[in-house]
Amino acid sequence: MANSNLKEAKAAKNDEFYTQFHDIEVEMNAYLEYDLNVFRGKTVLLPCDDPEWSNFTRYFAAKFDELGLKKLISTSYAPDAKKMRLLSEPTLFETDAPQFDPSKAQTKGKIFILDKDLSGDGRINIDDLHWEYLNGDGDFRSKEVSELRDEADIIITNPPFSLFREFLAWIVSANKKFIIIGNMNAVTYKETFPLIKENKMWMGYSIHSGDREFEVPDEYPLNAAGWRIDENGRKFIRVKGVRWFTNIDHGRRHEPLPLMTMADNLRFSKHKEIKGKVSYDHYDNYDAIEVPFTDAIPSDYDGVMGVPISFLDKYCPEQFEILGQTQGDSGKELGLRPYPRELKKLNPSLRDGQLYYMENGIPQKPYARVLIRRITKL
Repeated sequence: MANSNLKEAKAAKNDEFYTQFHDIEVEMNAYLEYDLNVFRGKTVLLPCDDPEWSNFTRYFAAKFDELGLKKLISTSYAPDAKKMRLLSEPTLFETDAPQFDPSKAQTKGKIFILDKDLSGDGRINIDDLHWEYLNGDGDFRSKEVSELRDEADIIITNPPFSLFREFLAWIVSANKKFIIIGNMNAVTYKETFPLIKENKMWMGYSIHSGDREFEVPDEYPLNAAGWRIDENGRKFIRVKGVRWFTNIDHGRRHEPLPLMTMADNLRFSKHKEIKGKVSYDHYDNYDAIEVPFTDAIPSDYDGVMGVPISFLDKYCPEQFEILGQTQGDSGKELGLRPYPRELKKLNPSLRDGQLYYMENGIPQKPYARVLIRRITKL
């Protein structure tokens, strides 16, 4: 399940999480290893980005020439428009610039552009970033930033978690390539899952398990399970359940998942929920078997299987077909049979439109499941 601080951030709109440079570099390297020219000649937009502090801006500005970029655009959201902000006063970077305007500093977003050698040193890098104030506050939904989206080839950022659905729709409506960060549970959203099912979006290369550290604004409450303050007073929290989402290919996506036969899984599995059982559980209201762990998917079962949503980290489209998922309205659309009244008395948490199977006479409701079927011809 997602870390509780993500839920709290969403409720309070305190979701300005600043991604670490190393995490960005590892992810981008995966696309470059698959296609060395993936960024060449492209205009990259980094919205929602606070360019003065963003590691996204640092990474792409430092590697502008190496990647062969055509143009880098990075936009910020005005401090007065934010519920949480990194700094409440303009920085020296801003106040020392000739274009600084105190009447705009708190209410106007900024746009940073990198596309030419302004310093005259023969290279295009972070020293050549030029910035101006936007006409508005920098909200990605504004006409101004939407026009920048339309100009871009690739959109890369860590959008506010509370606006993930809307941000993804904003990208998809313009048919853009993207690499963005979101919560793993976003795969169950009705706006998100169809893209995954139709292979129009998939999980990124890295961040598949454990947690990741994000920098947070000065005002962010440090009530997460893991946090620290560095020697410069910057605050960091550790967040579980985050993933990269993309529609740009990388090599891991086409690596088949190693599988064992059903008999071997039942005999040798490291999971007590599987090992020693006579057979896999079969759902009572849908013709599919329950596979509670990705590494327990059998190699010799050709029917439908319900697997954890974390399966998508290792999903190979040449190996499996995605049929649906079981959360919210999606379960009802699959035609899951309603629960008999007597079963609801045995397990009051049961809801229509969700899978269940019987165990020792008690109906069991698994967590969110993706329904898949093995493609027999590889």
